[in-house]
Amino acid sequence: IGGRRQMKRGLIAALALCTTVWGSANGQAVKPVGSAGEAAAPTSDAANAGISAVSQGIMVANPGSFQMQPVTQNVDITDAMMRASDQSDDWLLHGRTYDNQRFSPFTQINTTNVKTLRPTAIIQTGITKSLEATAIEVDGVLYIETGDNNIQAYDAITGKQLWAYAPKLGYSYLCCSQLSRGVAVAYGKVFAAQLDGHVVALDARTGKLLWKTEHADTLPMPSYFYSFTMAPLVYNGLVLVGNAGAEWPTRGFLEALDVNTGKLVWRFSTTAAPDQPGGDTWGGDSWKYGGGSVWNTPAIDVKNGLILFATGNPNPDLDGTSRPGDNAYTASIVAIDAKNGKLKWWYQEVPHDVWDYDAAAPVVLFDTIDEHGKKVPAAAEAGKTGFLYVVNRLTGKLIRRSEPFVDISNTFMQPVTATPKTFFPGNKGGAMWSPPSWSPITRNLYTMGVNEAHDYVINQPLPQVYKPGTPIVGQYSGGNMRLNYDVFEPNGTFTAINTDTGKITWQYKSPRPMYGGALATAGGIVFAGEMTGDFIAFDA
Repeated sequence: IGGRRQMKRGLIAALALCTTVWGSANGQAVKPVGSAGEAAAPTSDAANAGISAVSQGIMVANPGSFQMQPVTQNVDITDAMMRASDQSDDWLLHGRTYDNQRFSPFTQINTTNVKTLRPTAIIQTGITKSLEATAIEVDGVLYIETGDNNIQAYDAITGKQLWAYAPKLGYSYLCCSQLSRGVAVAYGKVFAAQLDGHVVALDARTGKLLWKTEHADTLPMPSYFYSFTMAPLVYNGLVLVGNAGAEWPTRGFLEALDVNTGKLVWRFSTTAAPDQPGGDTWGGDSWKYGGGSVWNTPAIDVKNGLILFATGNPNPDLDGTSRPGDNAYTASIVAIDAKNGKLKWWYQEVPHDVWDYDAAAPVVLFDTIDEHGKKVPAAAEAGKTGFLYVVNRLTGKLIRRSEPFVDISNTFMQPVTATPKTFFPGNKGGAMWSPPSWSPITRNLYTMGVNEAHDYVINQPLPQVYKPGTPIVGQYSGGNMRLNYDVFEPNGTFTAINTDTGKITWQYKSPRPMYGGALATAGGIVFAGEMTGDFIAFDA
């Protein structure tokens, strides 16, 4: 048993990293499905052109739960275990701990022996889609979610599959590809937020479906504009989920569901209504469908009872004349009361965003030194703008903005007009969804970065292409943000930023954009992967 535990400690550091684009074809027959009470969706022009319906995520083979081997490990995670996750050698939460630091305190793998690491097993999920999920590991059981919400449980040591859940997905308007960032595991259940807007709870030992939410109970209407891609988070008997897809006419939200029933307990909307703080930052009724996705899993300040998360762009993109004002609480770091979801504060990284500069990466919690030299509780978010924003997590006041960790054009945040203009970072630049890591030893936050140049233009007047509250393709309101390869080839960065100064400690430059996430360890190492296919260990 002791040897197995030591082996597990060595493996979890690698297993817990976010990874991208792996899997294999499943080769199964398919049939169209629709969610309960809804007709199966049209398969679109792409499907009619011969593109597989499975690749679009609107069909699934043999839906249901399948158990291959019994789960004998203790997978009943309690509230006490989640609060003490910093002392566990399991990976119980999306960010390992509620503060989202993604820091491993173990030293068995260190700077002296890391070069001896070799692959011992590869798990083939059978799903040919991007894998952006963080694996959850509980007492040697590894829980993985694939891009189309297939959930699989494995023995983390042997790699043998224990069970699988294949959902019957219904129809929804997807914004940004078929992907999922993982599951939550607690109280003997596995929780997943699906692409079709449903949230499900499974038995952690068998994969059997325990409950599934109804759109009418948990989503604004019309529900087909809403989807989920974030990994849920469980806290104090609640499942926290936030919607994706603000490129459609949605009113973004983070909401809490009862872990035993899936019933809605409270919802915080990410666009301010007229009677709320910041309500005067929206013109007319634009707040009703103003976007503001919650792309990634929140952090929780247990001591102060706060839930902290980042929000996406307002809707529509490019031309913001239909939504005059700063558009609170979009493109922001937001703090709400963990008991009732009431607003505490927000810090807006990009007022009146027209460049698609979502705050898409997870918020990370730590203490820092403020401008007076005082130690204060802080929250940080690495933005698509290419800066790390560090705020006081009790007040939302900006403490510092880092040096840029990607290239910044001299057109940065200039208005988008009918004359094409090159911007970098673009709408796929800076820090995207990839979770960063923070080390209490080095005081560095480690973040991935994307360098891409994009040409922004508005080529049609907004009234000709956009009727508020109705969908248009991409909601890019009469223009586009085309990638420009002539300025420079897309490339990436991996950057260590001193969170007490905002200065860059060191930076690695990759020939490809950097996606996937980071893991810092007490062994003096930071792990990351890059799109060249390499898995890299850096000296922290």
